[in-house]
Amino acid sequence: MTQDELKALVGQAALQYVTPGEIVGVGTGSTVNKFIDALASMKGQIAGAVSSSEASTARLHSLGIPVFDAGAVGDIAVYIDGADEIDAQGYMIKGGGAALTREKIVAAQSRRFVCIADESKLVKVLGAFPLPVEVIPMATARLARQFAALGATAQLRLKDGIPLVTDNGQHILDVRGLQITDPLGFESQVNQWPGVVTVGVFAHQKASVCLLGTPDGVKTLNY
Repeated sequence: MTQDELKALVGQAALQYVTPGEIVGVGTGSTVNKFIDALASMKGQIAGAVSSSEASTARLHSLGIPVFDAGAVGDIAVYIDGADEIDAQGYMIKGGGAALTREKIVAAQSRRFVCIADESKLVKVLGAFPLPVEVIPMATARLARQFAALGATAQLRLKDGIPLVTDNGQHILDVRGLQITDPLGFESQVNQWPGVVTVGVFAHQKASVCLLGTPDGVKTLNY
């Protein structure tokens, strides 16, 4: 199976975690797009969605699925999103699509996090994928030096030759050269650095379940 087919497989499988009548939290990215497309088959059964990005909101609207502001609803039953990396404890690196801050907000508002990914995203130690960190622009150079002190290299993410601007009006540093053996501690540490909006380690908001697409079908990992 191609990677695209594996994404479609887990996107469809995630529907079993959607509760009729509830609002569902929806993440961002190519795998989530497959879930959104599958969710259209249930749009008459759900109250709507809370979205983690402008891109996902536009896709949901295009399929006729109502989208609510996170501040207008209470707890969300389930949040469904992808990951750039996930380990055996359900800790993740996220933010390849630059939506990590809103993703973490919706994840924190949700009672259950269902991660959908293909098997290439399962790792023993987080850090091979460049860690996204959303930052306030004036702090970029200093934060790059703080990562350098950890032995890592932080590079400003560009789009069309200029700094990428997130939905929140901020920039992204992509950090290479990390081995994150203590995800909870690392997330807490970097979140305290002035100028960091959100670090793309999802340990405090880890996955409850991972639906992993494999050539043999969907493998369910419970944490």
